[in-house]
Amino acid sequence: MARIIEGERRIIKMSVDDILNIVREYQTICRSSCCYEHTRELLSKADLYIPEDI
Repeated sequence: MARIIEGERRIIKMSVDDILNIVREYQTICRSSCCYEHTRELLSKADLYIPEDI
């Protein structure tokens, strides 16, 4: 689970599982991409969420 660390800037500390989930979502979203511009377009339309550890 991700943990937000408050300070001058907010920092998100993520676990290995968080990172792997993001990579998995990225791969799923971009599977049909044909080029860099298309990848950016697909990602700009996608909502990626990281669960927060409360």
